[in-house]
Amino acid sequence: MSFFNKITKHFPKDRPTQIFLMGLVLLAIVGAVFGFRLVRSVVASNQTFSLPGDPVIRVDVSPVEDENGAEEVKPIFENIPAASLPSPDPWDGVSRVNLLLMGLDYRDWEAGETPRTDTMMLLTFDPLTKSAGMLSIPRDLWVPIPGFEYNKINTAYYLGEVYNLPGGGPGLAIKTVEELLGVPIQYYAQIDFQAFVDFIDHIGGVKLTFDEEITLDRRGRWNTRTLEPGTYTLDGEYSLAYIRLRTSDGGDFNRARRQQQFILAFRDRILEFDMLPKLVASAPKIYNDISAGINTNLTLNEAIKLAWSVMDVNRGEIKSNVIHNEYVTLAKSEDGLDILRPVPDKIRLLRDEVFGSVGVFGPVAEGELSEIIAEEGARVSIRNGSSHTGLAVQTASWLREQGFNIAEEVNAEYTVFSQIYVYNGTPYALKFLSENMGITSANIYNQDDVDSGFDIVVILGDDWANNNPMP
Repeated sequence: MSFFNKITKHFPKDRPTQIFLMGLVLLAIVGAVFGFRLVRSVVASNQTFSLPGDPVIRVDVSPVEDENGAEEVKPIFENIPAASLPSPDPWDGVSRVNLLLMGLDYRDWEAGETPRTDTMMLLTFDPLTKSAGMLSIPRDLWVPIPGFEYNKINTAYYLGEVYNLPGGGPGLAIKTVEELLGVPIQYYAQIDFQAFVDFIDHIGGVKLTFDEEITLDRRGRWNTRTLEPGTYTLDGEYSLAYIRLRTSDGGDFNRARRQQQFILAFRDRILEFDMLPKLVASAPKIYNDISAGINTNLTLNEAIKLAWSVMDVNRGEIKSNVIHNEYVTLAKSEDGLDILRPVPDKIRLLRDEVFGSVGVFGPVAEGELSEIIAEEGARVSIRNGSSHTGLAVQTASWLREQGFNIAEEVNAEYTVFSQIYVYNGTPYALKFLSENMGITSANIYNQDDVDSGFDIVVILGDDWANNNPMP
């Protein structure tokens, strides 16, 4: 019996349940990629609490003894029977799958305005190597928005919605991240705050351990609470406050790390108590709560196949990182905004650390370096600033033999020391040029002129003219 026939025979027939299932499996994908296959927590010494007048943080629990005699806690479902589900066939895809996860800015939504993104995280799964990764992108990153000028990356979604572009906000956000990282993105998922809160409440909260005192500011007035170190099961509103928190050291960078930590804890919660069948059985009720807050281009079949595959990713094969202060420079835009200017070559190398070398350029990519540089396709301008006539033509000819795409050979103002100007991230071209031409970081400059027409401009100085490996 085919996969779709099994689904037709065994799954509920009503439309709300079917639509909800897609959103549910989507959330399962996010959790499944980023955690252990099975997590058991011994919580005999668990510290939980509730605050007078506040939503209950500690979920009602019923003790269950594990095989070692220790008590575990399970969420209580109100006599919901487990659904009789078919076992889907594992996804047979061979290509890397990338999904852009977005959360929208609550302040924009609350004001009735078209929202910007508050969170952007690129998730990846490679079925060939059974590996996965996640890379968080700071919202203040100053990048070119396709079809527009430079702006903060969190405005891409807004511009796509306001100008009603093909694909809307998600489409423009995907294009922007694709240009930043140089990887194709097949899918997106946008989840708003209320859908997040409601779903966390439906699974009975998420358990987190704090080593230090933490202050959480929930939505609404007079809802700020300080939690002492310990282990807590946070309901939806407290969970939302946790992933939105920016007041700790590290600002948005640490907030991104907390969001990744929360994804791990969310998945642990689902798998620890084998909740998925019960959640599917209660799909109609949950659908009514969260359907309006989930937007994705994943079909039901794609979501189920991906979820089934990523369940078996080992924890050691999951990589995560954040584009943090080592990969950007702090600056101000012309209109006075605090921005983060990306260092393109460093960000592309970080991408390779998280994503590996399958489907993207990587330090361990197969093939000759000249082939990798040629595939990267950097548009390079060679400008002779030395006192030696014809050096640009000679250098351009040599670089073409190394696989470079030389788009221009001209003269420039005199300089003793060679320089590189980087307009777009092409890390392997830059790495080759800097190492083979002896150009140090002091003479490498990152630019943000979107209309330059080149990815890299090389100014040749007398240092290169007097000492080079060219025949």
